Amino acid sequence: MSRLPGVTRLALVLTMTWAVAGCTTARQAPVLTETTPELERRDQPVTREDLQILTEALALLANDSMWNRSDDRVCDDDEATGKRSLFCALQKACIDVLGSYDHRRVALQEVRFAVEDATRGRNFEHRLMEFNNLPETQLVDIRRVVQVAEERVRSRLEHQ
Repeated sequence: MSRLPGVTRLALVLTMTWAVAGCTTARQAPVLTETTPELERRDQPVTREDLQILTEALALLANDSMWNRSDDRVCDDDEATGKRSLFCALQKACIDVLGSYDHRRVALQEVRFAVEDATRGRNFEHRLMEFNNLPETQLVDIRRVVQVAEERVRSRLEHQ
């Protein structure tokens, strides 16, 4: 990179920073980021936007006709049908509230933690997708993990 002209280097750095931040444009697919020990802490500061994301996700999963129980972490088809998986409902809510998708947003992490708590002993590579797709998972289970996350965020928000 040191051999690139200054403007090109700056453009590359800005592009990489934009991608790492998880920002998207209307034409880009969301950037999925690896987790880090810092992001897996359960005491991250929360915002009103985190609470709004969870409230919106619950509204997007109001009944069985709105739930896609076969998640593939590709949400275009979910959006086209109006039937969203847990992951896609959270993605849509995040975009609606923030204007862009933030894969490791505290609200989404709290749902991941609620999934872990609800499925003690299970090891998922993709917690949201795999919990959504378990044969025994019902919409009530999906809504419950979002509600648990919402309660945790609300409680932390009140005590910040």
